[in-house]
Amino acid sequence: MSAPPDELPGRTRPPVRPVRLALTLVIVVVAALVLLPDLLGLDHRGPFAQLVSFRPALVAGLLVLAVVAMVVAVIRKRGWTLPAGLLAVAAVGGAMVLPRALPAPDVPEPDAPAVRTLTVLSFNTYEGQGDVDAVAALIRSSRPDLVALPESAARYRDRLAPLVPDYRFIPSDERGRDVQGVTAGVRADLGDVAAQVDRRTGFPSVEVSGAGLGDLRFVAFHSIAPTPGEIPEWSSDLSTLDRWCADRQAGQVIVAGDFNATLDHSVFRSAMTGCTDAAERTGDGLVGTWPSSLPRWLGPQIDHVLITGGITAETLSVHDIPGSDHRAVVTRLRLPN
Repeated sequence: MSAPPDELPGRTRPPVRPVRLALTLVIVVVAALVLLPDLLGLDHRGPFAQLVSFRPALVAGLLVLAVVAMVVAVIRKRGWTLPAGLLAVAAVGGAMVLPRALPAPDVPEPDAPAVRTLTVLSFNTYEGQGDVDAVAALIRSSRPDLVALPESAARYRDRLAPLVPDYRFIPSDERGRDVQGVTAGVRADLGDVAAQVDRRTGFPSVEVSGAGLGDLRFVAFHSIAPTPGEIPEWSSDLSTLDRWCADRQAGQVIVAGDFNATLDHSVFRSAMTGCTDAAERTGDGLVGTWPSSLPRWLGPQIDHVLITGGITAETLSVHDIPGSDHRAVVTRLRLPN
């Protein structure tokens, strides 16, 4: 039997063509730029600030492309550089997102011995269009102690409050459109809490404290979205989180709302240093909260509950509310003794 042409004496496999190698390099570099812009210092610029929000879905898509490239390489018995490069990029991205699907080892069991717990609900009402009856029903069923309602002001409060009379709602604005406001809700039996409105960011935030909350502070927060032209202000809004997260004198703080950022944004990760994301701790960090028109496995998670001071997250659930492009987040928190 004669030897294959490539194995004949004096014959060697031709070297990889420079054009093919250059094209492979370009494809891998583009994949890295799209998937890992935060590691390259680019995620505070467009369009990378928007693209990185979808990193979990992009990782899955890149893995599919890598497998296809590998099958082609097997059939052709050459061209292994491209699938290897794509797999390397996907592996780095996967290592950054997969831990969010795993509960932290110290997450308490829901039936653990009773200690003080607080339930928090966060929901962006989308310019006050979120179905008020559905929000009231979720409040009645989940019985949150604290509520954050971005994009709601006095108008939305006046529609919601009569439906859940055992709650006090504190809007950032008694006038103005809902889209410009933020409302904090507190269960009435927590007493007459003090409220403070902060207008140093694009959207105001409402901080409540005192009475039944004790030393705990609760903040209803909303950040500007990283749309073209708004990225500097978005980054500035997020940077204000350090007054609650990084300040060791701040005590126990819960910050809930629409951050318009995911844990894939380096500016968000940096700003929340000292805080813990409740969804990441419970293993629900890959559940999309926006837009509600996309499946939960595809959309990014931009609505968060951040916790400090030794507070831990026990459970977290995500709920669809008609009329809004956001999903509601409900989490039960355990406070340290």
